[in-house]
Amino acid sequence: MKAFNELMLTGSVSEAARSLNRSQPAISALIAALEDEFGMKLFERRGGRLHPVPEAHYLKEECSELLDRIDRLQNNMRGITGLKCGKLDIVTMPGPSVFLLPNLVADFAQDKPEMACAMISRSSEAVFQLVAAQQYDLGISDYVDGKADNTSLVSEQRFSFECLCAVSRHSPLANKSVLRPADLDNHPMASLYDGHEINVKTRRAFGDAEQRLNIRFVTQYFIPMLTYVEKNVACAIVDPIAIESYRLSKDDTGDIVFVPFKPMLSYCISVLSPAYRQESRLSRAFKTKLFHEFDRLGAVALN
Repeated sequence: MKAFNELMLTGSVSEAARSLNRSQPAISALIAALEDEFGMKLFERRGGRLHPVPEAHYLKEECSELLDRIDRLQNNMRGITGLKCGKLDIVTMPGPSVFLLPNLVADFAQDKPEMACAMISRSSEAVFQLVAAQQYDLGISDYVDGKADNTSLVSEQRFSFECLCAVSRHSPLANKSVLRPADLDNHPMASLYDGHEINVKTRRAFGDAEQRLNIRFVTQYFIPMLTYVEKNVACAIVDPIAIESYRLSKDDTGDIVFVPFKPMLSYCISVLSPAYRQESRLSRAFKTKLFHEFDRLGAVALN
């Protein structure tokens, strides 16, 4: 097809041979083989030159389209092999979807002009269900003990983060090197909803220390709590993902100081992968980048 297409473009066997870096006899043999395949002559020789028959013009259009498609296919496959193109489907709990993941995806896509990414945020329960339905390459959710162990539909990698206390820069608490429940006794706090792992652990820490936990503001995920902290109307126990998201959202250091909290409160998340959806090279590479980012944020990989 390439020999035929080039001959139609140049009108000369010698020019086609030169363009394809082949010999003239090789081009002639390829055209003869094509004519044998179709059972018809594609060129007539008149006055020492080859003239295409009417059917050759139809074949030229078809060949051009096929060759273009083959070129696109070859380029796409090279792009996939070189991680330059492909589609990445991510479903995540709301927190990481605001700043952290878009920032990571944007960095990852810098040298991949043909790469596309679709990211949606859902509740942790919905994330698990969508990944189990094999609809997404990657899911990020709150960890639920034993949930992934009870199904063969997902594989799970757990990460544990040490939470810090977010305090307004203008609060006297910002000067402390460590904050404990006694420092926050009856102090207004922003917290995640009842039943969330961090809410439960915070209540336990204050109860064990016999200090009063004054939850003034309740949110669905970490990042909105930081608005209350910025306004100096509450403190909040937050994870490093929320802290990094806050920093990414600010041009400067912002008005919040993040102080270590004792006793240590750990926060676990799950990175979920579909067990029966073939993992692409692109997805595998992005997951590696994500794990490196978690490691940089101080996560401890579990299991």
